[in-house]
Amino acid sequence: MTTPAQPLQTSRPLDPATATGAKKPRAALPAFSATGDTRLVDIAGAWLLGLLWLLPLLYALWSAFHPSAYATRFSLSAPLTLDNFVHAWQAAPFGRYLINTFVLVTVILAAQLVLATLAAYAFARFTFRGSEVAFMIVLLQLMVMPDVLIVENYRTIAWMGLRDSILGIALPYFASAFGIFLLRQAFKTVPKELDDAARVEGANAWQVLWRVYVPLARPVYVAYALVSISHHWNNFLWPLIVTNSVETRPLTVGLQIFSSTDQGIDWSLITAATLMTAAPLFIAFLLFQRQFVQSFMRAGIR
Repeated sequence: MTTPAQPLQTSRPLDPATATGAKKPRAALPAFSATGDTRLVDIAGAWLLGLLWLLPLLYALWSAFHPSAYATRFSLSAPLTLDNFVHAWQAAPFGRYLINTFVLVTVILAAQLVLATLAAYAFARFTFRGSEVAFMIVLLQLMVMPDVLIVENYRTIAWMGLRDSILGIALPYFASAFGIFLLRQAFKTVPKELDDAARVEGANAWQVLWRVYVPLARPVYVAYALVSISHHWNNFLWPLIVTNSVETRPLTVGLQIFSSTDQGIDWSLITAATLMTAAPLFIAFLLFQRQFVQSFMRAGIR
């Protein structure tokens, strides 16, 4: 006895278009890649900004290493010379200006690191009444332009008798809201279990700070040091107002006075002096470029 044939069982229903013999339409391909186009725009913008920054530097290099007659015209036969650097160094006390600037940025950085470390540690690991309000006040200082406080700062420095001194230039910058914020973010990423382990070993709050938190935040310290040194190395308006003697002028004020003499404008000497004042900062950035970028990426991500 034969049984009727059973229908074929399938695990999924048949496509009506396939069952009727019609071909299934293909999905339309995108006309362009949004990610690829965005990256292309970013690369083009980076090249444009790089060229805008590089052209003045190339002109400074050209005019500084060539005689004054070739400062404003390009010629492959122009002779190379170092006389511009020698004449610029002898025409103004750049050695004294350089020492003043080194002392200035060192004093400011040392004070900022100590004060910012203590404040950031308190905001990151201690809970006290009004801590959130106090931290908000610190953040509000980031929105205040330093130039707004020049008059009051000058009155305070004059009342303290610190005009025309390195300390008078540095004192208004001892506390840094940006440094407090950056170090607080770095300290908050440190696991609290390390605190407990250090306390079990008998460490007090000071020892926990200097032996646990500070070593772990070393990349952030390097990045902040570069930012602070760069800012105060190039600071011009406040030192110009406070100082009036060669013994206390930093490089920026000395360069401005050198370039505004009545002997006429010699672009070769001016660019040579500019390169001398910018060279230490440029070399420092090249040496610590990797730590600078990595530390800010860590601070931004966390």
